[in-house]
Amino acid sequence: MPIIVNVDVMMAKRKISLNELSERVDLTLSNLSILKTGKAKAIRFSTLEAICKALDCQPGDILEYVPDQNH
Repeated sequence: MPIIVNVDVMMAKRKISLNELSERVDLTLSNLSILKTGKAKAIRFSTLEAICKALDCQPGDILEYVPDQNH
């Protein structure tokens, strides 16, 4: 998928653990892990907003578009 999720990068920059982020955004550890590893197929804007608020960042800081080189 050409959309890369860089939640782990922002978590490292903000020195926040997966458990702490999970509590702050009210998302289960398993769902947050799926998002963090890039296995998620979608994200709600409300979840994106909560993550941006918790990490004090912009959506572009955690979402990146990398075109598929095969097309």
